[in-house]
Amino acid sequence: MQHHFDLTDSQFEQQFAACALPSEVFNHEAHLRLAWIHIQKYGLETAVSNITQQIKAYATFLGEAEIYHHTLTVAAVYIVNHFKLQSGTADFTDFMAQNPRLQTHFKELIAQHYSTDIFNDAKAKAEFLPPDLLPF
Repeated sequence: MQHHFDLTDSQFEQQFAACALPSEVFNHEAHLRLAWIHIQKYGLETAVSNITQQIKAYATFLGEAEIYHHTLTVAAVYIVNHFKLQSGTADFTDFMAQNPRLQTHFKELIAQHYSTDIFNDAKAKAEFLPPDLLPF
């Protein structure tokens, strides 16, 4: 498998949950797709719960538990949800075409919500820090 788009949404979701997705396929766009799928299927709050548990489990499975970042994971789901509510599309490819900033300017989107550098904040990595500038 070369790309996460080689899988249907259902296959992608299942393989990720089972920690069977090759790590080279799980890039930033795949993170966004996972959030999009879960929001679409389960709603925002369940998506947040599912995604945080699954990404943490996946990182642990890969032997890289230390790379998991809780605030960024939760924030990403909320940001995808915001753009999803604006788009009205039922297709992830169309969604990304409508919202290229999710791919190209994600750090800037995060910076609209936080006055501090949460990317390098140990507390933000371990627990969810709510935004202090702009709520989700």
